[in-house]
Amino acid sequence: MVSACRCVVFDCDGVLVDSVSSWKTLHDEFGTDNSKNLSRFIAGEISDVEFMRSDIAMWKAIRNPIHKDELFRMYSGVALMKGARETVQQLQDAGVYVAIVSAGVDLFVSSIAAMLKVDDWIANGFEFDEDGYLSDDGVCRLHASGKGDVINRLMQMHGFVPDEIVSVGDSEMDLSMMVDGSHFIGFNPSRESSLDAFSKAEVPIVTEKDLSKILQYIHLPSSEGN
Repeated sequence: MVSACRCVVFDCDGVLVDSVSSWKTLHDEFGTDNSKNLSRFIAGEISDVEFMRSDIAMWKAIRNPIHKDELFRMYSGVALMKGARETVQQLQDAGVYVAIVSAGVDLFVSSIAAMLKVDDWIANGFEFDEDGYLSDDGVCRLHASGKGDVINRLMQMHGFVPDEIVSVGDSEMDLSMMVDGSHFIGFNPSRESSLDAFSKAEVPIVTEKDLSKILQYIHLPSSEGN
């Protein structure tokens, strides 16, 4: 029998919010394009740290200095994914621990975490000087293709076992959250390569942009014995 779910871990960009990338949102605002380095990053040719540094360098070539408040305002038009608020609420009402594990921008992810009242979150992001101006280097708290390390820490901290954990992501890199024995749902695949990776991994895939559709694949504690 499948264990009841005790923990759901969400990626943020493209899953909880209707935006492909919190990094790309800033590129769109600055009018820059780092797609070449994105391809190199996905291929493993450059590290998370190098990728973040290249993003920041592009923005600073357009405008320097850049203040934290200015970056925060650039996210004002990003909306929650349809069904996000209701899905998180339903999970928490059933006693499920909800976390966000994102390689996106902490400035943005923290606001989504607060809005949805999730139990915990982690994201990469920025360093600012004492006056709030952006430094040249990003802060790497997790590797986009190594999210399983965070899942393992969650298990150790809260006593979860793999079969009680469901991770939800939109990218092939998010499959790293699927530690041995745990479950994964592919949601709103961000690229054709993501859809291919989800199919190859034989995980459930939700293509409709409505996060509540994932609930059909999650065995909630409250449904036990019904």
